[in-house]
Formats: sequence, C-alpha cells, structure tokens
Amino acid sequence: MVKHLRVGQEEKYEIVEKWFLKDLEMIDGKEADTDNPYFDMHFHKVYNLEAYSCASKYTFARTLNKLNEMYLKKDLKIVNFDDTYLNDDSIWSSNNRDCLVLMRICFYASNLLCLSLCPLS
Repeated sequence: MVKHLRVGQEEKYEIVEKWFLKDLEMIDGKEADTDNPYFDMHFHKVYNLEAYSCASKYTFARTLNKLNEMYLKKDLKIVNFDDTYLNDDSIWSSNNRDCLVLMRICFYASNLLCLSLCPLS
C-alpha cells in the first residue's frame, strides 16, 4: 500500500505496507450494484480500503486476478464485484473501459435513432 504525498510542486509516494499475493484469500467489493470505491482485502487480517474511484477498484481487482492466474494459479475469491466489468472476456473490456462503454452506448443509440426514422410500409 502506498501513501501519496504532495510537497510543494513535488509528488512523493511512500510505501506504508506490503502484502504477498499468495496470502490474499479474498477481495470483497462490498456492493456490486453501486458505484462504491470501498473494498476489503482478506489476508490473515481484513483490511478496509478505499480506491480513488470505482473504476480504479475494478482495475485493481482485475490486475490482482491476472497476476494470480499468471503466477499462482490458486483459487482467489473475488466477491461483490459486477462480473461484466471484472472479466476481460466481457464485451465491455478494453484498456480504456469508460471510453469503450460510451462508444457502444452511442452506437446502439444511433442505430435506434436510424430505425425510428425509417418509414414503416
């Protein structure tokens, strides 16, 4: 865990605490249905954390899940997260998820507009 400090014009980061991924038992997103940046990480002790945003919470969970798949291949429980945004095989996945979601919504909205303007015979 890193603490962000701003000293005048300089930004500094200080390592506050370290954990091993092998010791992580579960990530609890608390509420999958709300835009909530809070989550719990379960090690030998439960740590209550707050991400910068809900999007960064999901990015963090995806990163831990990928690292687990690549290196440990253990059963990591990720609960109370929306699977649509958690899985990379989802249609909403990309490196810039917010932009892709907005693009798809605009695409579907323009299709609906075009269909609504077509005359029915």
